Amino acid sequence: MSLRALLAGLAFFFGHLAATSATADRAQWSVEQMPGGSVTVENGALVIRDAGGCTVWWRERLTAPVEIEYEARVVLAGGTFDRLSDLNCFWMATDPRKPAEIPSGRTGRFADYNTLHTYYVGQGGNGNTTTRFRRYDGTDARPLRPEHDLSAPRFLLRPNHTYRIRLVARDGTAEYWCNGERIFTFRDPAPLASGWFGLRTVKSHVEIRNLKVRQASPP
Repeated sequence: MSLRALLAGLAFFFGHLAATSATADRAQWSVEQMPGGSVTVENGALVIRDAGGCTVWWRERLTAPVEIEYEARVVLAGGTFDRLSDLNCFWMATDPRKPAEIPSGRTGRFADYNTLHTYYVGQGGNGNTTTRFRRYDGTDARPLRPEHDLSAPRFLLRPNHTYRIRLVARDGTAEYWCNGERIFTFRDPAPLASGWFGLRTVKSHVEIRNLKVRQASPP
């Protein structure tokens, strides 16, 4: 084996180990959840079982240009919380009332987050009938452009399927990728240059693995 191949193999191993360890470290996450659900670590995965709304914030503040990658699965196996819906996320999120602090003090109810400045995708929302991108502006408006409101089956969720999600904030542009396909691109006239990343779901059972956060490469 060549030295280059050996180094590449070691980089992959330790990168995978770090990603698994970070994802499965419950202390790295701040949970806001309605009563009746739970957020646990099981077999190297962050596991969300939710009854009424949940957001789980990664505690590190992120600064553009940045990429966030992770693997996600919506579980349907006959469990109490198993429902095919709402593989959602926030990124570059801040609360304008206290922009230097991680968003906090909310119940997990979805409407509580309207006051944020953030990029948001709801994949398989509304009972797995829509996939939408929004740029929250801190008001209840939550603007939605027609090109960011998708309902074709290929943009919706499949049960127990592993999705590789990639979120990007770079050069004034937000991007959402799923399994290597860029689903949304938004050129922001007022770019969100830093903030927090959060996983979001409601009334479902979601597993998250292999979170990786890194500086975004040029497009």
